[in-house]
Amino acid sequence: MSEQTDVDRDAGSTRVTVLRPHRHLFMRGIIAVLALTTPVFAVIYWLTIPGPAWPYVLIAHLVVIGATVVGVASFLNTTISISADGVRERGFFGRTVHVAPGEAGAVILVQMYEGSTLDVLPQLFVASSQGRLLIRMRGQFWSLADMERVAEELDVPVTRPDEPMTLNQLRRTWPRLLYWFERLHLRP
Repeated sequence: MSEQTDVDRDAGSTRVTVLRPHRHLFMRGIIAVLALTTPVFAVIYWLTIPGPAWPYVLIAHLVVIGATVVGVASFLNTTISISADGVRERGFFGRTVHVAPGEAGAVILVQMYEGSTLDVLPQLFVASSQGRLLIRMRGQFWSLADMERVAEELDVPVTRPDEPMTLNQLRRTWPRLLYWFERLHLRP
């Protein structure tokens, strides 16, 4: 079941489907920011209002509010658009990646173990024919149905390992699909 809001719009004769991350993440983030900052700033205001330091607390509070607004805007602008021109991802930090038809060399849909648990979440990796990671969709943020839509649009055979994989197994099998910090294997 997809929690994303799909928006189809016609731009001339081109149909565009816009996929969005799970909406419940937005509410969790807002609640977490409020739960962490409200009591802290209430106490700091209470301690500083009689003295001359309260304007500094107000400035710090405004900075936190500004950072929250930027985070909200970034989340709301995170999308994956599917059209006849290919797949376009606009990431959380504003980076835009466009995968044109025929550009994807491999699509890999893996069930990954989450940390040290038996819980698994899907991850979709779209790589170029040279093996460079183009788009990564994590199950924490995107639904499996949305991953299937992207894989279907790219018209490349999808590799689906039979068994769920750990990060170590993925690191050994497809190391170039991971972020640089995930490639590091730190032994205890």
